Amino acid sequence: MDAVSYDARDQVAVITLSRPQRRNAVDGPTAWALYDAFKRFDADEAVNVAVFSGTDDVFSAGADLKAFALGEQTNRVVEADDVGPMGPTRLQLTKPVIAAIEGYAVAGGLEMALWADLRVVGAGAVFGVFCRRFGVPLVDLGTVRLPRLIGASRAMDLILTGRAVDAAEALAIGLANRVVPRGEARAAAIALATQIAAFPQTCLRNDRRSALDQWSLTWDEATAHETRLGLATLASGESAGGASRFAAGEGRGGRFA
Repeated sequence: MDAVSYDARDQVAVITLSRPQRRNAVDGPTAWALYDAFKRFDADEAVNVAVFSGTDDVFSAGADLKAFALGEQTNRVVEADDVGPMGPTRLQLTKPVIAAIEGYAVAGGLEMALWADLRVVGAGAVFGVFCRRFGVPLVDLGTVRLPRLIGASRAMDLILTGRAVDAAEALAIGLANRVVPRGEARAAAIALATQIAAFPQTCLRNDRRSALDQWSLTWDEATAHETRLGLATLASGESAGGASRFAAGEGRGGRFA
């Protein structure tokens, strides 16, 4: 069975990591397969959102340390490139990714979850920098994304202690966006992806781009960047079309869909 599968339907691509014998840990070939799958998603005009999940009730245990211990070329650091040690973690996609997380999302698996735009989490999920105890660094932007996502103080706690974080705490600190009953994360993530995929996409992607890009910009630069993207959306005609639908009664009474 392939370690990574790609299934596209109804404007949603489902990308699945399957190495159950290694608790979905990622070796070198798997990292490249994940990278290729997400590059395929970004180029696939038939889909608007990706759902990223693992099999066997595990998201990912991180890097395959058994392969690393045997001297296999596993999660290498690639400088000045868009390939991360875990595969897709340095990619800057034009479309959103939702991680569907069951079981363990730890070490590099946590970093892949942080790379996603949203995280839908089963009630039995566990997060953590479990690589702390083995001297394996966070090199898939975990030290960058985690403080930005949950705040510097909470991130430092997790980075220094390597402790486990359950689904309830993950939701409370902003690491999880949704918590659903155990075993339902994949279905809930697909439902959410289908909803997002149905929205006008030029506006959605430009607003997403502005929110991501602003981290590296000054206030004035971020303001100008948002304005440029907003004007591009307006020029596309998408906003005028939406305004016409609203004027014709769509959304009346606060109905969202």
